[in-house]
Amino acid sequence: MSHDRSPETGGACPRRPPSRWRTRGPVPPALWLCFLVVYPVASLVFRLRYRNPERFPRTGPVIVVANHVSILDPLACARLVWDCGRIPHFLAKQSVFKGPAGRILRAAGQIPVARGSADARSSLAAAQADLAAGNVVVIYPEGSVTRDPDWWPMQARTGVARLALTTDAVVLPVAQWGPQRVHDYHAKKLHLRLRTPADYLVGEPLDLADLRAQVRDGRPLTGELLREVTDRMMGAVRDQLAELRGEPAPTAFASRPARILPGDLPGSAA
Repeated sequence: MSHDRSPETGGACPRRPPSRWRTRGPVPPALWLCFLVVYPVASLVFRLRYRNPERFPRTGPVIVVANHVSILDPLACARLVWDCGRIPHFLAKQSVFKGPAGRILRAAGQIPVARGSADARSSLAAAQADLAAGNVVVIYPEGSVTRDPDWWPMQARTGVARLALTTDAVVLPVAQWGPQRVHDYHAKKLHLRLRTPADYLVGEPLDLADLRAQVRDGRPLTGELLREVTDRMMGAVRDQLAELRGEPAPTAFASRPARILPGDLPGSAA
């Protein structure tokens, strides 16, 4: 049997990774409909630039943990996940799951997050089931666009840590920078410019094996533990954001707003 040869080493080339169409698996009709809208719009609005996309797992369950700088983040982040050969499933506030659009989103595998402890637990269970099926779940742990005036991450909600510690999913920190140039949430202004640069840095997966083993052995999911893990995740994202921006990150997270504001993602599952 003949083998392809590497011109650099003269040895056998490593096996090519499976095609992106294969790793995405079956694409339901509702998701095709979303794709036909999101892909061209994201291509027109953003000039997407990826760093280290090879770190994105091509198979298996993945929790993407990202910072939140614009209401347009899901548009660009969906392209990142799709371009890495996976299908994104977002945790999104329940209010967007209304009418025909809501039915399409549900059929496309997106997960609503509702306010209230019982409903939030239901959202968490849905995300756990999605990961158990080997899918990619995208979470913005801040719950809404950051209120930090310089766009650094604010203190995150801890539901993402509960999800990470109770599943075996790869936890992948992703930093993004650029969508806020198109929609400035703080100023409530839309600056519609085509091909605005949007940069994404895919970090190394976080190693939570020791803490997961402790939880399986009976360690309770205390607020202190959930806060520790959440801050570890968002600390990685913040450091990656500093790399994207080329400037030092603050040493602390910005405070959350004292009250729920428009754009907030309610529920502890986020």
